[in-house]
Amino acid sequence: QVQLVESGGGLVQPGGSLRLSCAASGIIFSIYTMAWYRQAPGKQRELVASITRSDSTNYADSVKDRFTISRDHAKNTVYLQMNSLVPEDTAVYLCNAHRGIVYYWGQGTQVTVSS
Repeated sequence: QVQLVESGGGLVQPGGSLRLSCAASGIIFSIYTMAWYRQAPGKQRELVASITRSDSTNYADSVKDRFTISRDHAKNTVYLQMNSLVPEDTAVYLCNAHRGIVYYWGQGTQVTVSS
């Protein structure tokens, strides 16, 4: 049974930081591309950042230079370090694992940026 369990969301003031974690089980973690998506109310789900099996990374333009994705193969965990948060970053953040046409999703964790 595949499980992706996110944690680390919460309420933060503008300019603050959060670190999201996603623990994966039931998959061979090292062969999957891992990614973080987000979905704000009334908006489409968007890719925030991804990291390949060889640790090559990709970011949405809106988060470049503020967010960093990383993975720990020993812990089967992917992280999203989010700095300089702005209200527009408010969304549910979802962890994703994919390989070819196979996609798995976590339940999501809420991030709210507000003063």
